[in-house]
Amino acid sequence: MKEEYDFSKGTRGKFYQSEAQLNLPMYLDADILDYLSIKAKAKGVAVNEIVNDLLRKDIALIEGMN
Repeated sequence: MKEEYDFSKGTRGKFYQSEAQLNLPMYLDADILDYLSIKAKAKGVAVNEIVNDLLRKDIALIEGMN
C-alpha cells in the first residue's frame, strides 16, 4: 500500500445509485441445499423460489400465532 493516495481529482458519489437494491447472500447447509435443489428441479423452478415459498409459509404461521 502507498503511504498516501491523491484523491484531489476524484468525484464523490460517481457510482452511487439511490435506487440500487442490496441482496444479501444466504448460505444454506449442504444437506438442506441438496434437498431443496432436488425439490426445485422436480418442480422446474429455481431454488430461491422454493426457499421464498417456505419462508412465506413460516411467516404466515408465525403471524397467525400472534
